[in-house]
Amino acid sequence: METDKKNRVQEVFNLLKEKKMTFASAESCTGGNIAHYITLIPGSSDVFRGGVVTYATPTKTKVLGVPANMIERHGVVSREVVEAMARGARDLMEADFGIATTGVAGPSGGTELTPVGTVWIGIATPSGVNARCFQFGKGRRKVIGQATKAAYSMLYEALLPL
Repeated sequence: METDKKNRVQEVFNLLKEKKMTFASAESCTGGNIAHYITLIPGSSDVFRGGVVTYATPTKTKVLGVPANMIERHGVVSREVVEAMARGARDLMEADFGIATTGVAGPSGGTELTPVGTVWIGIATPSGVNARCFQFGKGRRKVIGQATKAAYSMLYEALLPL
């Protein structure tokens, strides 16, 4: 694990533990990487409720409650869908925070509007939901790694003011 990513995950763990808060993940393009990194830390069950890998579009609807018409209207890689995924993870696992990823890791699957390397990351907090779009370029492993790092950075930022 890269040192900077490892440090950010540890910082998130420490803040969640200090604040007695929890999170859950809903991952598509990161394939469980967010869950993987937090569970490398002993005692992570104190802060991590669990994660789901909703890689297939129908699973996002069935497991997380993302409306099928939302996916049809906005596309699976969109702000609307990732925000619904983050809310779904938070609600499903009764966590304080829900973090979600959806994107195109490549090498294929990109379009002109959503090129390879596009990733939406959403976070559902106790006070609302927000999302950001990232362009991580090409290289499947690179996209997955950068998306994981960005997700932990967003969670860290959300924890700081609490």
